Amino acid sequence: MDLLKNILNTITYYDILDYPLTSFEVWKYLIGIENCELRIVNGNSENKEYSLGEIIEVLENKEPKKYIEEFRGFYFLKGWKELVEKRIQNDKNSIAKHKIAERVVWWLRFIPFVRMVAVTGTLAMKNPEKESDIDFFVVLEKERIWIGRLLVTLAVHLLGRRRYGKKIKNRICLNYFVTTESLKIKRQDLFAANEYSFIYPLFGFSVYKKFGEANIGWIKKYKPNFEFSDLKPAKYFVEVSPRQRGIQRLLESLINSLWGDRIESWLRKLQIARIERNPLTHKEGAYVEANDENLIFLPEPQGPKVLEKFRVLTSDKDFL
Repeated sequence: MDLLKNILNTITYYDILDYPLTSFEVWKYLIGIENCELRIVNGNSENKEYSLGEIIEVLENKEPKKYIEEFRGFYFLKGWKELVEKRIQNDKNSIAKHKIAERVVWWLRFIPFVRMVAVTGTLAMKNPEKESDIDFFVVLEKERIWIGRLLVTLAVHLLGRRRYGKKIKNRICLNYFVTTESLKIKRQDLFAANEYSFIYPLFGFSVYKKFGEANIGWIKKYKPNFEFSDLKPAKYFVEVSPRQRGIQRLLESLINSLWGDRIESWLRKLQIARIERNPLTHKEGAYVEANDENLIFLPEPQGPKVLEKFRVLTSDKDFL
């Protein structure tokens, strides 16, 4: 019964994200039953791992069929069959968006102090709507987050791909910057566990591996079967050549020699003041961090909405 509820919780959560799952995905992203409270309070919480065979065995039993259906290899809640075609279409949408992201990252690898760029959100899941933007997760060198953020923003803007105002479709959303010393995600809940179990690196694989090491512990408390990949992505990944790295190091040395610390301090004051003046910073429910390790600007975070909907669905009297 525990495993059955795990499976139903998992399928329910991903249906909310318009993402029906294959049996393999049910196994890989399985949500632990202890953590349906959505946020772990006890740091020692442990969940049992299950094999793919155990998952398939339960899915093929009669009991789950009271609650879920299967079509074209995807599992979803009864009555949610339209999600299958939606996922298939969104997977097609992701191809063009990934190519855009790849082209932008080809240039960003030259930008001083950039150590990793990855996509998150719906594109990382290969599930974006046609009109959606592209979420970037950017890792910058420690003590250079303010300079790095400015340079990345300018580069993406000059490439004509920065999201702002009503320019959203296929634009790069630059709302999450961290440093190499701040790879562990602070907001650790079920939504974040899902978000970062799909993170897709486009540049900086060695930093991606460190990111995985920093976060796998708490993610597995929500998703006991999940593991970060040890292999570089087969598609859209931008390799770093010795020449490229040499150019980046040269630019970094130039900035550092020209009062790099003073520039960093000045940009810190300037950007914090601008963030404070932005009315979206003070919007109810906004998640904003602006310090020397994290620059996060989420005026309308989706996590609380998704988790509340999940809570309502799984607390329904007809749910197992």
